[in-house]
Amino acid sequence: MLVSPGSRAWYSGMMPGLIAGRFNAADCAIDLQPLCEATGLQLIESSVAAVSAAARQVILTSGQRLAYQVLSVNTGSQPPAPLSDGSIDMVPAKPFPVFHARWQAWQQNPPCRLVVLGGGAAAFELSLALKKSLSGTEVLLICAVDLLSGYARGLQKRAQSLLQQRGIGLQQNIRVSSLASGFICDGERRVCEADALVLATGAAPLPWYGDSGLSLNRQGFLRVTNALHSIDDPSVYVSGDACSLAGNQRSGVFAVRHGPILAHNLPAALSGASLVDYVPQKQALALLATADGGALMGYGRFSAGSALARPLLGRWKDSLDLDFMRRHRLPA
Repeated sequence: MLVSPGSRAWYSGMMPGLIAGRFNAADCAIDLQPLCEATGLQLIESSVAAVSAAARQVILTSGQRLAYQVLSVNTGSQPPAPLSDGSIDMVPAKPFPVFHARWQAWQQNPPCRLVVLGGGAAAFELSLALKKSLSGTEVLLICAVDLLSGYARGLQKRAQSLLQQRGIGLQQNIRVSSLASGFICDGERRVCEADALVLATGAAPLPWYGDSGLSLNRQGFLRVTNALHSIDDPSVYVSGDACSLAGNQRSGVFAVRHGPILAHNLPAALSGASLVDYVPQKQALALLATADGGALMGYGRFSAGSALARPLLGRWKDSLDLDFMRRHRLPA
């Protein structure tokens, strides 16, 4: 059985391109039903309310209970959110269908000032995309630390320069704690007024992880072995943002490499065959979309993204993204 909140799986790597008007919704989503039919899976459209490792059951929001012999969890994470009194229209960048619907509403009734909260690649890309699609809206990016902290210093400088060129405000090292009376606040200090806010603040665990009976790290994510199964329950496999493993980052570049490991280990768990280990890569390529068909690149300490290079890097990113989608669709 495949449990999914909807009939389509959205590819977050193309989400900024969709918001910027470069792709349509069909380009960015994979229809699950044809894949399920081709592979003999039953698709259940629902979300997970709870998991009981002791009872080996998944409890759905519909109330249905599913017993399992082997469970594979790839339910991701959610952006951490500040306290809010409801005075600012706040929407998380994921799950994507919710954000997409809100963005469509903004196109009909644009906010005057829109704040993107977050300092990573997604926040940077979304700021550029939202500015392009809502040209009359003032866009401000607020980061808790330096923008693109952990990336090459050259990439950070290129990103800051591009935001300035596009007329997007940037405030760094501000820890937003609450939204009150139309203001974004850092403790008792009012940072700015806003009409709308997009949460692109990284990863927080889903609530049910803590009640599952499975081991968690300090942040509340599910701890796994190198074979990607729970450290205290070999019948439960965890991948993507949901898992905690030394050297693994909460990034799609890392998560997609869990797939081949699961493709081997899930059948092996049922047959009693030997398992293989996942080894996180030491460095990962970053291609950040710039909303105009271009991209910035970072790899280790190296970065690229001059005005001449951006279109070439953008075509490279598009090629990688579109090929990824083709490989997950059945031929016509």
